Amino acid sequence: MSRKKISSVIAPTIRPAPAGLKPGATTPKIEPERYELFSSPAYHFDLNRREFFKILGGGLLIVCVLPRAEAGQESGRRGFGRGEQMPKEISAWLHIGENGKVTVYTGKVEMGQNIRTSLTQAVAEELRVAPESIQMVMGDTDLTPFDMGTFGSRTTPTMNPELRKAAAAALDALLDMAAKTWGVDRSKLSAAGGKITDPVSGRSTQYAQLLKGKELAQTIPAEDPLVPADQWNVMGKPLPKVDGRDFVTGKHKYTSDLKLPGMLYGKVLRPSSFGATLTSIDTKDAEAIEGVTVVHDGDFVGVAAPTSALAARALVAIHAEWKSSPQQISSNILFEYLASATSIDSGGGGRRLGSIEQGMASAMAHSEQTYNVAYIAHTPLEPRAAVAEWKDDKLNVWTGTQRPFGVKGELAAAFHIPEDQVRVRVPDTGAAYGGKHTGECAIEAARLARAANRPVKLVWTREEEFTWAYFRPAGVIEVKAGVRKDGTITAWEFHNYNSGSSGIDTPYDVANQLILFHPVKDLLRQGSYRGLAATANHFARESHMDELAQISKMDPLAFRLKNLKNDRLKAVFQAAAEKFGWGKTPATPDRGFGIAGGVEKGGYVATCAEVKIDSKSGEVKIVRVVAAFECGAVVNPDGLRNQVEGANIMGIGGALFEAIEFADGRILNPRLAKYRVPRFSDVPAIEVVLVDRKDLPSAGAGETPLIGLAPAVGNAIFNATGVRLRSLPMAPNGIKL
Repeated sequence: MSRKKISSVIAPTIRPAPAGLKPGATTPKIEPERYELFSSPAYHFDLNRREFFKILGGGLLIVCVLPRAEAGQESGRRGFGRGEQMPKEISAWLHIGENGKVTVYTGKVEMGQNIRTSLTQAVAEELRVAPESIQMVMGDTDLTPFDMGTFGSRTTPTMNPELRKAAAAALDALLDMAAKTWGVDRSKLSAAGGKITDPVSGRSTQYAQLLKGKELAQTIPAEDPLVPADQWNVMGKPLPKVDGRDFVTGKHKYTSDLKLPGMLYGKVLRPSSFGATLTSIDTKDAEAIEGVTVVHDGDFVGVAAPTSALAARALVAIHAEWKSSPQQISSNILFEYLASATSIDSGGGGRRLGSIEQGMASAMAHSEQTYNVAYIAHTPLEPRAAVAEWKDDKLNVWTGTQRPFGVKGELAAAFHIPEDQVRVRVPDTGAAYGGKHTGECAIEAARLARAANRPVKLVWTREEEFTWAYFRPAGVIEVKAGVRKDGTITAWEFHNYNSGSSGIDTPYDVANQLILFHPVKDLLRQGSYRGLAATANHFARESHMDELAQISKMDPLAFRLKNLKNDRLKAVFQAAAEKFGWGKTPATPDRGFGIAGGVEKGGYVATCAEVKIDSKSGEVKIVRVVAAFECGAVVNPDGLRNQVEGANIMGIGGALFEAIEFADGRILNPRLAKYRVPRFSDVPAIEVVLVDRKDLPSAGAGETPLIGLAPAVGNAIFNATGVRLRSLPMAPNGIKL
């Protein structure tokens, strides 16, 4: 559907506010776009006693069936956590071996964001050891403390200080031991390079010599002074990626690389369309193939075989018939559906402040527009993969997931076993972007392994990843605002339908606001995506800020600064503008400049973009991007710069051309040959300005840098052409001039 047709169908009409939201009230800060964490389990397997005891042996099995709500909380699937507290014992977090090596344990996982390095720096800083002496054990549910998951840019603000406190407490304990051993005043001792020194006597001892392999049994004090940022020696400085050479040379083994003795390869039969039900199945031909195990358990049908090729052959040999449910909505009418759909409830996030009516009445001019955001895929480099083995009364699974403890709970629930009989390990994973929160692949591999009584590896194909994973929610956002003659915004009304409430509140100073998120019955399976709905909400808000600047006949940067009291956001706008040379080069019909920014998860970003438009084809080329980012004290400037650059490159796809196409319950572009992601030729010159605030706690950076690119590019396109594009992606086939 063309953009003109969409804009003519979806009239920019603001819907009334729901009842019950009182003036001045702000709904709880939730992130409802994490739909995948609240969905029903992927599978309901039968408890086959004969098959089950073939794996686990004899004995008495006691299964506790919890009420649905409790089961969800216990599994970590439909809730974020289980009320567990961080361990207070130093030994839960780190161990100093007799060889001087420091082993650090965390439930966080590495997916390319380089937290293995930044967390290593945190421990090295407080424990006064060399980073190369530290080994991180991550995402192993048998060895590491419980962790809700690696999402929400929470590693740096939560796990970093937790490990620093554990390391600082360990150093205190070591200093106490040395002082007691030598009979000296502890305050006179110093620590560096993994050893403690008494400057008076000249004596020194390695940490390992003090401990002699014993655990540090002390607890971590509630308040333990940490090294201030302005005194950091390891943190705050570049450190090469830990184990970086292993990734470059191919030495690192991803889940898809793992091999266990006697391992089989799995394949799963997928429905013909979303919502289709299996009406008949004939597996005789597949079962006749030597070495093949066929499993049919409720809605699950799969095979395991000695080779991947043989598994694929067996899957083709299964004769299945499906009954599809009517799917009337397609991607061609997606935005019309969302614009007209009835909200599920009265709104899941936002605020009401002042009086919209009075704010509009006092305005010189009004602006009312609708913005659209398409479904897009995560497209990780490594599709979902899992290796499962039932051994010694335990289910062992290796898989790439952001939530190892959540997947552990899902596995326990799926197979009706206690969680202590499940171990999940996460090898460093080839990207996720919020798309690997659930454990379907792990459950499928485990079901096949249980039937075959051998380890099974299951790797989703790219087409399976595109079709059966969840997508970033599509959305329709309606904005209405009023502005005075001097450029002061007097009223701001903002409604997000389906996309989500992350980043929905405006950082601008507006006396009269009505901001609401309205859940809508979804069409496709949707869930977390890098930045969640902050990408959609910032696109709509920062595009509309440019529209208000045009109405006010003001420079877009000057207009923002006039309506902004947040000093941290002001600072990144000014830093980006200065580096970019904002306002120094006039726009031309084929070249334009745009600016946008915002706040999310403790990070502040401003993005300037220069675009070039081909006068014949209408192709949009992003030429240059300057992104200024501030997230408190910088832990690793090189790692942070890489995060900012990577977020902007990823954002190119959603801004210009990424969109899932669907009809009749099927994805129409489930391959990279049909789904356009950013290519090397799309990457502009990217300059990153890091605003290092050593006076502030460190915040995460995995998501926020993404949010400024799309609106900055849209504003730049308008600056050059006078064409305002209000739907993401903005130019999948170029623009008409």
